[in-house]
Amino acid sequence: MMPNQLDSDNSSITNQTYQRIYSMIIQGELKPGSKLKIEELRKIMGTGASPIREALSLLTSEQLVNRIDQRGFRVSHVSAESFAELLKTRCWLEERALRESMASQDMQWEERLLLAHHRLKREARILEETGLINPNWELRHKEFHTSLMSGCGSSLLIKFCDQLYDQNIRYRNAAGSISYSSRDVGGEHDLILKHVLDRNADKAVAELVSHYKKTGEFLALQLK
Repeated sequence: MMPNQLDSDNSSITNQTYQRIYSMIIQGELKPGSKLKIEELRKIMGTGASPIREALSLLTSEQLVNRIDQRGFRVSHVSAESFAELLKTRCWLEERALRESMASQDMQWEERLLLAHHRLKREARILEETGLINPNWELRHKEFHTSLMSGCGSSLLIKFCDQLYDQNIRYRNAAGSISYSSRDVGGEHDLILKHVLDRNADKAVAELVSHYKKTGEFLALQLK
């Protein structure tokens, strides 16, 4: 095996390990505050200790993992205060991304958004048999919100918005409850789309921020 191929293989293993641990944290399989033991993760991942340590080091930069002095790693805690900061930052960035997307007046962007909205409308948010969020709805929901930002012309901004979306999902999973009383989530999505298609950026942004803040107010109560 050539040296550069070996480096590539090692990088691929680290990336796969990173993605797996990242997903486990976001989905709540690894609970906030829990210690991340290398040996236990090795058994789960079926890989060596080095890729796991490298992956955990990468996750510290995204504030999903904390390094404990001489004692390893721990999943970052969640709190109402840290969620408030996340929500505020998400509203700032997505307002700019949505305004830039709308300003571009890109028909392909509008078509992507319409398709994403159509796919989202076809999925039930809650599974009747379990009372839990439908995983297919979850995927379509992220696709819709990602589509709103996708025409902004900045890959960095899109990446940051994507990371904040995942962080929000982590907080929602940590809150442990997804039932909203007297709230029409689908109607909120409809209204965001309407204002986008009407090319009314101020109303589209206001409705998007309102949509996030309604969720934020609910989650903040669960996190206290």
